[in-house]
Amino acid sequence: MNPDPERGGGQVLVDLALQGGGAHGAFTWGVLDRLLDEPWLCIEGISGTSAGAMNAAILVDGYAEGGAEPAKARLELFWQSVSRAALLSAFRRTPLDVMLGRWTIDTSPIFIAFDLAARVFSPYDLNPRGANPLREILAECIDFKRVANAAIKLFVTATNVRTGRGRVFHNAELTPDVLLASACLPTLFQAIEIDGEAYWDGGYAGNPTITPLVRECISSNTILVQVNPVDRPGTPRSAREILNRINEVSFNAPLLKELRMIAVLQQASDPGHSEGARWAKMRIHRIASEIMTELGYSSKLNAEWDFLCMLRDEGRRSAEAFLTAHTADLGVRSTFDVAALGELS
Repeated sequence: MNPDPERGGGQVLVDLALQGGGAHGAFTWGVLDRLLDEPWLCIEGISGTSAGAMNAAILVDGYAEGGAEPAKARLELFWQSVSRAALLSAFRRTPLDVMLGRWTIDTSPIFIAFDLAARVFSPYDLNPRGANPLREILAECIDFKRVANAAIKLFVTATNVRTGRGRVFHNAELTPDVLLASACLPTLFQAIEIDGEAYWDGGYAGNPTITPLVRECISSNTILVQVNPVDRPGTPRSAREILNRINEVSFNAPLLKELRMIAVLQQASDPGHSEGARWAKMRIHRIASEIMTELGYSSKLNAEWDFLCMLRDEGRRSAEAFLTAHTADLGVRSTFDVAALGELS
C-alpha cells in the first residue's frame, strides 16, 4: 500500500487525540514529550478532553512560541506547577502506602471522608466559592492569545449541562474557564459557566472527540493517547471499584462509538469525497499502557511529583515502543484494530 500524499518530504502529517484522567494525564505528558523528539511528525490538529485538553493547550502554546523544545519545557513547567499546588493538599498517600510503593490514596482518611461526603453533599455545599487552583496555573502557563493564532488546530470538548451535548471549543475560544469546564467533574467542582451555559467534564460527550479531526483536518492519521482502560480484568466488588469502573466505561463510551463508526465506514463506505469517505480513510493508532489498569480512581487526585514523573516516564516508554514498532506504518495503514471494537458481544 502506497503512503498518502500527506507523507511527503520525509514528514508525516498526524492528529493527536488526548484523553482526560486527572493526574493520569502525566502519562500523556510523557507521550507528547517523546513524540516531540521526532521532527518528521508534523502535528496538524489536537483534540483533547480534561487533562488531555490542558496538555494539548500547553503543547500548542509552546510550539507556537518556538517549536518542539519550548513545547516540551512548557509541559514540564505545567506539571511542576500542578505538583507544587498540591503540596498542601489533604489528598496524600498514607505512610504505609508510601512504604509499600503504592500510588493509591484509597486508604487516606481524608480521601475516604471526602469520598463519602461527595455522595451526600454537592460542590456547591463543600466549595461554595468555586475555588480551583488550576485556574491560576492555566492563566500563568498558557498565552491564550498565542494559542488563538497558533498553526496547530486545537479542539477542546466540554459537556453542556442543560442539553447533555458536547461543545467543541476551538483555538480562539480557549480561556482558563474553557479548560476547567472540560475537566469539571460535577461531584468535585461547580459547573463552569461559559456564554450563559453551564458545562461539565467533556468526557461525558467525547473523551476525546474524533469528529473535528475528521471534519477540519486533512491528516488521515490520528494517534490516540489513552489513559482510561477499555478492558479491565475481573469483576469489581467493592463500592469504590464499582464506581471507578462505571466512570471508565462511561468516559470511554463516546470515543468507542466514534471508533466503531470508523470501522463500519471502512467496510461499507464508497470511495469519493463525502464525509463518510473521510471517516473511512482515517487511520487510527493508539499509545497506551497496562500500568493504567493497575491505577484506580483515587490516584487521579495524586499530584505527588514522584508519581507524575513515574507516569511521564511510562508515557515516554510507551511512545518509544510505539515508534519502534510502527514508524513505517504511519501514513500507510492503521495500527489499531478499530474493527474489533465493532464486534459487540
